[in-house]
Amino acid sequence: VQLQASGGGLVEPGGSLRLSCKASGRTFRRYHMGWLRQAPGKEREFVAAINWNGGSTSYADSVKGRFTISRDNANNTAYLQMNSLKPEDTAVYYCAASNGGYEVTDFGSWGQGTQVTVSS
Repeated sequence: VQLQASGGGLVEPGGSLRLSCKASGRTFRRYHMGWLRQAPGKEREFVAAINWNGGSTSYADSVKGRFTISRDNANNTAYLQMNSLKPEDTAVYYCAASNGGYEVTDFGSWGQGTQVTVSS
């Protein structure tokens, strides 16, 4: 599956952004979808994931209660709604697809990334 992420930008602390991940092909609904991020000088880390039918979600502790992952299988799109953004959320955000778990290494297909910068 090919993925394209969009929706990043510059936002002030406390602001919101909504990231989108558009998938090509007819196999999108077979995959669990995730959002991961990588800040400068840091390793890529898990942010959130949603299972193939949207029935379950998982979040990193650092974003619980602020971020919401969702998906629309009819339109081959996954979303990440980010509220109450903090400067430490600044990173390149990637959407990715997994056939199995939610470890970084489980995600086999990756989008190109979209920059999120939280700064006043």
